[in-house]
Amino acid sequence: MSELASESSAQRTIRRTAARMADGRELIYFDDVTPDRVPPPDTRDLPKVQTGSIMRYDVLTGEWVAIAAHRQDRTFLPPADACPLCPTRQGRAPSEIPASDYDVVVFENRFPSFAQDVATDVPTEVDGDPLWPQRPAVGRCEVVCFTSDHNSSFGALPVDRVRTVIEAWADRTAALSAMPGVEQVFPFENRGTEIGVTLEHPHGQIYAYPFVTPRTAQLLNRAAEHRQRTGRDLHDDVLAAEHKAGTRVVREGTHFTVFVPAAARWPVEAHLVPHRPVRDFADLAEEERAELAELYRDLLHRFEVYFDEAPHPPYIAGWHQAPVHTGRDLTRLHLRLFSLRRAPGKLKYLAGSESGAGAWINDALPERIAQRLREVGS
Repeated sequence: MSELASESSAQRTIRRTAARMADGRELIYFDDVTPDRVPPPDTRDLPKVQTGSIMRYDVLTGEWVAIAAHRQDRTFLPPADACPLCPTRQGRAPSEIPASDYDVVVFENRFPSFAQDVATDVPTEVDGDPLWPQRPAVGRCEVVCFTSDHNSSFGALPVDRVRTVIEAWADRTAALSAMPGVEQVFPFENRGTEIGVTLEHPHGQIYAYPFVTPRTAQLLNRAAEHRQRTGRDLHDDVLAAEHKAGTRVVREGTHFTVFVPAAARWPVEAHLVPHRPVRDFADLAEEERAELAELYRDLLHRFEVYFDEAPHPPYIAGWHQAPVHTGRDLTRLHLRLFSLRRAPGKLKYLAGSESGAGAWINDALPERIAQRLREVGS
């Protein structure tokens, strides 16, 4: 066990305790309440995780596509008493987490899209044709359990617990960034069955990709062009413009600003951006982590009130970080949070223009959405 971080003002210590699951996967407890932890053994008889993930290059788009056929067999919406993310307690079958309770837990995904031990002897080309390069999908996928309470949600966590999750994200970002083949680390949460969530327990994931993802690559290109043309940082200029306009700012703190982007794609979308060029979670200072915990929880609460669906509005929260090796001076950590609803009880379906042509059509005016998000928080 090690002490991951402490805050003298609140006399808090977050304890990090590493363990191994029955099949050898890594599991880490991040405790802010639980005292010295002795991890119980994983008593299950589990076979070794089999990963056959590969990546194929799409010559038409310039993007890598991961193919992970073994994920077809992953767990799908089990009943609450068989949830694999709940603690292992008397009277129920052992879960992925051997402890009878926990604060925050991170472990290797049993059905990963990317892994460190994938086969490396795959052909370098599909059908022997250089038009379609092929590579092993080297990387890592982890699960982050935000709470042991199956019926809770991220937005219902106390701020201190959100702070612990941020420490876990920072710890894992640093560790995953140091792994062979990893180019980008992406923590995210999918919330709600509307977006295909297969486990209802409050949790997120972290993907360590072996490539720079398409959205980040596009952002890096735009940021590089902006710097060459103006000599300035693109994120700095976006923040300055949002502050000047004011109409889309939801909340401004000392270190972060929450705003609805001027060209929002989703009817309800908000970005949370640091004022300084923080590259990733590991780069955050103590005071920034503390404010981020409060602002992020507040933003989720605003989403819940907006849709009148507390505590379970469907959303995707993606934490975009600078790539590990490329373009770290061109972008920064930022949250892109959006819902799949366009209004309470109404889904935003991606139709032909969005899904087929990649041309987005928003059903709502960003300034109006920002106004509403400000109002529900007052």
